[in-house]
Amino acid sequence: MTEGLVTPGAGWRRADGPPAQAREKKRRKGGRRGGGRDGDPTVDEAEFTSYYGRPIIKPPVWKTPDVPLYLFLGGAAGSSAVLGAIADVTGRPALTRAAHYTAGGGALASVVWLIHDLGRPARFLHMLRVIKPTSPLSVGSYILAPFSALTAATAGIQLLEAFPGLQKFGLRRIAGWFPGLRKVVGSTSAVFGGPMTTYTAVLLANTAVPSWHEPYKELPFVFAGSGMAAGGGICMAFTPVAEAGPARKMAVAGAAVELAAMHKVEHDHGIVGEPYQLGKAGKMMKAAKACTASGAGLTVVAGRTRAGAAVSGALLAAGSLLTRFGVFEAGMASAKDPKYTVVPQRARMAARAAAAAGDEHEARSVTR
Repeated sequence: MTEGLVTPGAGWRRADGPPAQAREKKRRKGGRRGGGRDGDPTVDEAEFTSYYGRPIIKPPVWKTPDVPLYLFLGGAAGSSAVLGAIADVTGRPALTRAAHYTAGGGALASVVWLIHDLGRPARFLHMLRVIKPTSPLSVGSYILAPFSALTAATAGIQLLEAFPGLQKFGLRRIAGWFPGLRKVVGSTSAVFGGPMTTYTAVLLANTAVPSWHEPYKELPFVFAGSGMAAGGGICMAFTPVAEAGPARKMAVAGAAVELAAMHKVEHDHGIVGEPYQLGKAGKMMKAAKACTASGAGLTVVAGRTRAGAAVSGALLAAGSLLTRFGVFEAGMASAKDPKYTVVPQRARMAARAAAAAGDEHEARSVTR
């Protein structure tokens, strides 16, 4: 128990394991490596390990599939709420119904998955006790709670309008108020719909997870585009072709934004973009791109037919779902591998040192 304290370096050598101990013995015996001369110090290749093999940062304790499903459903619900308000104003009753049902169902399901991840419903309520404008989690809770309540109420009013048999306990007396009330509640939920599609990206980027934190500018665009593609695709699939024009436009625009932003996430941030292209996350992201691109293309070509709308809507929804799972898996992989924390830190330190050296050289030149 006291070996690492009494013997200098023993704890680190034991954490590195037998290979490191063998290299240490070889070095002490003066063994040669790489053609060096006897007695010359040798340097092994850098290994990105951490003390006792543990990650440098603690990976999030969020569970899968709970959190990825929460991210997907919330994004689809947010964009559907906006689409429902647009359809209601422009006189498209079938699209209005599809959008409001999608928004209400998605919002409630996302809350269910969030509570399942938290373990107890009381933990979700505890997040509403205080509001901290500097905390994305706190602000997000105050986006999710009213949005879910408003979209559920809008979907409920829509159901009462569509099925008069549900109007019991005196509700028939106020049935004439339903259209106006639906528009007011639906428009208010649409105000929260935009932030609903993006606040989860801000929440992920606010963590220390390298592959979420570094692309903090692009990740909200990925989530917004993904949510638009999913919401537009789902509503398009369940709406008659004659009324589904706004849903088609939203789906194609969202797919374009998602693909462009995801490309920047993968290629503009050096080593922290690797997890999006490797392993399980890489397979998911490739499948997501294929589904999203083919769904958007099919929407343009055959979206004005019922079969084309149904197939393209399913592809867009699948692409959005796979994107959320891929982003989640990439972040978890980057948190577990020390190199995604160490390499960017060293790069930033080198950049600061170079900048300081440049400033010092410039100052000396001025004094001369």
